[in-house]
Amino acid sequence: MTYSFLRVRGIALSVVAAVTLSLASISPSQAAAKIQHLTSPGGIEAWFVQDATVPLIAMEYSFAGGSSQDPKDKPGVANLVGDLLDEGSGDLNSKTFHERLDRRAIELSFSASRDTLRGSLRMLRDNKDEAFDLLRMALTSPHFETADVERIRSQVISGLRRDTTNPTALASRKFLEIAFGDHAYGRQTSGTLESVPTITVADMKDYVGRILAKDTLKVAVVGDVDPATLGKLLDKTFGSLPAKANLTPVPDVASAAPPQRAFVPLDVPQTVITFGGPGVKRSDPNFMAAYVVNHILGGGGLSSRLYREVREKRGLAYSVFESLLWMEHSAVFIGNTGTRADRAGETLDAVEKEVRRIAEEGPTQKELDEAKSYLKGSQMLALDTSSKLAQALLQYQQDKLPIDYIEKRNAIVDAVTLDDAKQAAKRLWGQGLLTVVVGRAPQAAAQPAAAAAPKSN
Repeated sequence: MTYSFLRVRGIALSVVAAVTLSLASISPSQAAAKIQHLTSPGGIEAWFVQDATVPLIAMEYSFAGGSSQDPKDKPGVANLVGDLLDEGSGDLNSKTFHERLDRRAIELSFSASRDTLRGSLRMLRDNKDEAFDLLRMALTSPHFETADVERIRSQVISGLRRDTTNPTALASRKFLEIAFGDHAYGRQTSGTLESVPTITVADMKDYVGRILAKDTLKVAVVGDVDPATLGKLLDKTFGSLPAKANLTPVPDVASAAPPQRAFVPLDVPQTVITFGGPGVKRSDPNFMAAYVVNHILGGGGLSSRLYREVREKRGLAYSVFESLLWMEHSAVFIGNTGTRADRAGETLDAVEKEVRRIAEEGPTQKELDEAKSYLKGSQMLALDTSSKLAQALLQYQQDKLPIDYIEKRNAIVDAVTLDDAKQAAKRLWGQGLLTVVVGRAPQAAAQPAAAAAPKSN
């Protein structure tokens, strides 16, 4: 996914680890031949690529749940948990825990999305025992000490306050409210200024107890470690977690139907326009056709139709993009651009006109051929490090794709016909757009509109 609403808290690598990571190159064709479905002696499953090009190991892992498991009146719990899991655990306080990470050039981080609590672990091969042990402690015995909780809480609140004057953040928030209404996806992963101060340590411990379990765990590992050693490390790290998670059921939900417009007044020089609508789930048989035609409209950067129409021909905005966002229980497409306040109406008209044109006419054969060629070739760059490959392998697992998907992907792209692309374009954009404009009033192009509540499936 190229568009994200996540607030991700990263921990920087040391210079040595960063340089080492940049050298770890594996081509998709090499990776496809090497991907193993490893099962540890204790039953922990992982997708694994053994590669000794450089002495580094990258692991990505996730647990089902994410912010969709936050209490309805307390959005932000998952986000706070992700920010606090590495703030002291076992017999180590926060300062000592991070000193151990820094001393061994270990990168350990967590983040919450709508559907998962996700983590990354990267280390030099010689530091693998300590790295996996620190992760084990973070997952099984986090401290949630008052001083650490309040420090991280204040950082989150500061970010939320900044968002109140950030037009892009406000537009994203309003778009999700319109698209998903009262559903969990309509709430902010990072929480709100009202909810975050009310989240207690008991809330976070309850979340950890319900979410961190082996039955929803997915793991991807790429690097310089043999299968037997990795199996032992996985058992040591994850083996003591509860067998089953206790997840609150989350219903499927269809995004609110377009066309709808909303205006959020904000006295800033640049007006932000966020637009979108119902998308295509990753499990849909026509997903790849939608993915390819989306690249043509707005996902292809400087080559996209929206960029040419909005930026090159009219000079209305510095950039404009549009992408697909798929989740476990819904999917949307979403785009964004920014322009001068006095040109917001003209910019929105240009976007809507181009969206309407591709919905009615579809792409040309030349556009389709060029998009397919780009998407096949760009996969090499998308998976050119051990870290990127591990991230991709975890995402493929979350998307329920087969372990040999890397091998099959280009053929799937090639199989998209012009008729497929035209049908996907009509399906995605034929109804028009959900549009949110944030900026100075008046905005004749975006009068406030009541949003119809989306329907759960």
